Amino acid sequence: MPILDQNSFEFISRGTEYTRRIGIRLGTILRDGDVICLEGDLGSGKTTFVQGMAIGWGSLDQVTSPTFILLNLYRRLDGGQFHHLDAYRLKDAKDAEALDLERYIETGPLAVEWAERIKPALPADHLWVTLRIVDMDQRDLVFTAHGSYYKKLLDNFRMRIYGGL
Repeated sequence: MPILDQNSFEFISRGTEYTRRIGIRLGTILRDGDVICLEGDLGSGKTTFVQGMAIGWGSLDQVTSPTFILLNLYRRLDGGQFHHLDAYRLKDAKDAEALDLERYIETGPLAVEWAERIKPALPADHLWVTLRIVDMDQRDLVFTAHGSYYKKLLDNFRMRIYGGL
């Protein structure tokens, strides 16, 4: 278990619906250009968390894992786009660079599952979310901000979850 500093915080989810709800809270503050990187074993809740983010962001589309198609696009009424990349089937960062990630980042938030597989292709500034299986129902989520913008985003997110600091 990592020692957390002011750029990180931890949340224990007590079930799938809790994981989705914490994603909803984050989704409400996402903006175009935001990059959310997710790391965790199969079944740790990455897609469930992204479902919540997309709902909170305002998506009208059903969120599914893009494992076999790599990238899903979710839309909302104002024309906004939310991009959901699953890097599990990518060999390395070069495969990710061929997808022109910058174009997706410019046009909406980008959530990346299995982000550790393509880390060199991702912007240095991002929000990293590590999900760990505690037991059948519980997940440990550790949020780490990389860059000053994401530190502010993380502080805002923490306030939406816990209230005052």
